[in-house]
Amino acid sequence: YVGRLFVKGTGKPTEILTKLNELAGFAPNEEIELFEEIKFEPNVMCEHVDKKLTFRASQLEDGDIICFQKPLQAGTVKCRYPDVPSFLEYVHNRQVVRFRSLEKPKEDEFSLELSKLHNYDDVVERVASHLNLDDPSKIRLTSHNCYSQQPKPQPIKYRGVEHLSDILAHYNQTSDILYYEVLDIPLPELQGLKTLKVAFHHATKDEVVIHTIRLPKQSTVGDVINDLKTKVELSHKDAELRLLEVFYHKIYKIFPLNEKIENINDQYWTLRAEEIPEEEKDLGPQDRLIHVYHFTKDTSQNQQVQNFGEPFFLVIREGETLAEVKVRIQKKLQVPDEEFSKWKFAFLSLGRPTYLQDSDVVSTRFQRRDVYGAWEQYLGLEHSDTTSKRSYAANQNRHTFEKPVRIYN
Repeated sequence: YVGRLFVKGTGKPTEILTKLNELAGFAPNEEIELFEEIKFEPNVMCEHVDKKLTFRASQLEDGDIICFQKPLQAGTVKCRYPDVPSFLEYVHNRQVVRFRSLEKPKEDEFSLELSKLHNYDDVVERVASHLNLDDPSKIRLTSHNCYSQQPKPQPIKYRGVEHLSDILAHYNQTSDILYYEVLDIPLPELQGLKTLKVAFHHATKDEVVIHTIRLPKQSTVGDVINDLKTKVELSHKDAELRLLEVFYHKIYKIFPLNEKIENINDQYWTLRAEEIPEEEKDLGPQDRLIHVYHFTKDTSQNQQVQNFGEPFFLVIREGETLAEVKVRIQKKLQVPDEEFSKWKFAFLSLGRPTYLQDSDVVSTRFQRRDVYGAWEQYLGLEHSDTTSKRSYAANQNRHTFEKPVRIYN
């Protein structure tokens, strides 16, 4: 802003050029071009003013805004915004974006001045350039949720949005935060693959190893297991694996080998891979494969059952008593006698426990094979949940408490 002038409606812009040059600090006879800024919001409208017409003929009235500049000379350095209209468009669409690494979603890492009109490629190219990355297609962006102040659950697909303004929009709000990742392969290639995080539980070792499995979307669970076998240590070379869906310490599903992986969701459920025990491979006609979960009662919530720890399967034989089953469970979980003596055992259906005595025949409780939601009918091991209170050195109880975890990407 350099000032304001009163002019005659019948006058012409040529009469005030010297005054305008003086206001701008230009030489008195400097050649200048005039533009009228008609509006700035919601869109820029800026038109060239003919210096030979009267102000009235150009429809210039009280309060109108005149912008002026030196004309571009042939052979001068090329400018990004060579004239007033293009500069106003730049100012109108200018957007400073704060970028955060998706791994550190609370920390601003760097800021870039971009344009709301930038397309997807423009944005990732600027980010890649800032990070000194040769291939912009290895950048994956995730939008910001203005309400939760967290990254949105799903990243932006390759060229999945038109402009930066679309990337930053969240319902009726606009954010200035974007999250980025640097991928090891180009995003278009990655989108053709399905990525699953699978927690492998070794048959004898006290740890869980999380592997990232990447396969074409049309692959099956059998392909996942074959891929996993090349990455894990098995207890013996002929060991068979299975893939389970675990949620809130319950096993909800054993995946069939021929199931396609495209629709498997590992964001909310844990995918667990484990060896199939030999005892499960030759089930008799009266044998049952039952769910076994750990539980405690929450005194603050009217004795409501709370599951915890690692759920597992167990074969129970016809006529087998609880006393006999307990021996196998103690051996499987490696629980010391003193601690195991405090445990209670119950048959649970829909969250209601029926406590069992050592002489009870366990299989009689699991007669129905067609029960809907098999995960809601299980043998419950009631004992205190000391997961957070024990160090791993003191905790050799593999299935009762959380195992130490290693992650391989």
